[in-house]
Amino acid sequence: MLVVTNALAGRTEADAVEAVLDVLRGAGDVETVACGDEADVDRILDARRGRRLVVVGGDGSLHTLVGALVRRGEADACEVALIPLGTGNDFARGVGIPVDDLEAAARLAAGGTAHPTDLIVAEGAGVVINAVHVGAGAEAALKARPLKKRLKIAAFPIGAVLAGFTARGWRLRVTVDGTVVARGRRRVLMAGLSNAPTIAGGTGELGPDADPTDGLADVTVSFAVGPFARVGYALALRKGRHPDRDDVTHLRGSDIRIEGEPFHVNADGELTGPFRTRRWTVAKGAWLLVR
Repeated sequence: MLVVTNALAGRTEADAVEAVLDVLRGAGDVETVACGDEADVDRILDARRGRRLVVVGGDGSLHTLVGALVRRGEADACEVALIPLGTGNDFARGVGIPVDDLEAAARLAAGGTAHPTDLIVAEGAGVVINAVHVGAGAEAALKARPLKKRLKIAAFPIGAVLAGFTARGWRLRVTVDGTVVARGRRRVLMAGLSNAPTIAGGTGELGPDADPTDGLADVTVSFAVGPFARVGYALALRKGRHPDRDDVTHLRGSDIRIEGEPFHVNADGELTGPFRTRRWTVAKGAWLLVR
């Protein structure tokens, strides 16, 4: 196994990594490499030599490495395992990788079976492992970003509250597999694509039934822009009950386009934009996840 760790991890994380490595070493030969930034990724993948790749980190680390494998044309031939040592760990939680027992996650990484797993692919460049947010979901991430280092997972709900009070909504046209589900006349609070169920460190279930092996993304469009509607939507989102609301459109599809007023995009915690148009497609079984 080739184990990729975060070169910037603190003392607490370093202790956790060492416990994980003890388990992995008991299962086979292990080489450990530290990744400081994206410039290190190709060097790391060049050294893989057919070995299982074990990513010790969160959704962002997995996003970066799988994106590089896709770019290099190696995603369908590289087994990737995840030890969830990030802030939110939503993708791990959504696919059944233990998030509260790192040694159990390590045993799974060493002995689990690799399964073809879907990717959401952004037009032009970029992949999404877990979820995409446009609108209030992206604004929440913007608000939470400066708080994450100090508050960890608590930064997510605080960012959501701040965004909920300040966002006016966006006039967006949303098309799913050729069907227009938002025409841009009503303001949209948020639009989201889910490859796995949870977001924001498990505090919300944007895609309650999302399955990263079915070739489809769960798509949510919320029109809950009024002050009381926002509160109701937020409460429903926490338990995955928002698809039942009259001011929410929830469906599945493999080709999604959003266009309209300038919007930011949060893809696996990576913030980009503003954009006026963006398109995503689902690549079924595009990479191999050990679980």
